Amino acid sequence: MYSTNAVLNQAYAIVLTVFPIVLAMMVILCLIRAIKGPKTADRIVAINMMGTITMVIIAILAVKMNEGYLVDICIIYAMISFLAVTLLTKVYMGIYAEYNKKRNEKDSTSKKED
Repeated sequence: MYSTNAVLNQAYAIVLTVFPIVLAMMVILCLIRAIKGPKTADRIVAINMMGTITMVIIAILAVKMNEGYLVDICIIYAMISFLAVTLLTKVYMGIYAEYNKKRNEKDSTSKKED
């Protein structure tokens, strides 16, 4: 008869093997969303989600492989992902503000002509 500890260890090993595969499929779906859009905001959220899922995969590998340095890599990846999404958002907001400024100028000149 199996001991409870052996059964739990076996279930734990299965979860730590299957979960990264499921997460990898989710990254592929996020990549599709980042490519297709339809809006820039959707793309930015998809990129952020890809970074978060990648960090979870690295953390799971750190537990499964019992390697502490992978946690450090996960933390560094989190900082880089945060900075990248912040930069993308700042660029997007700048472009969006410039677009609205030009549109408002165009609308105001067309109203003056009427």
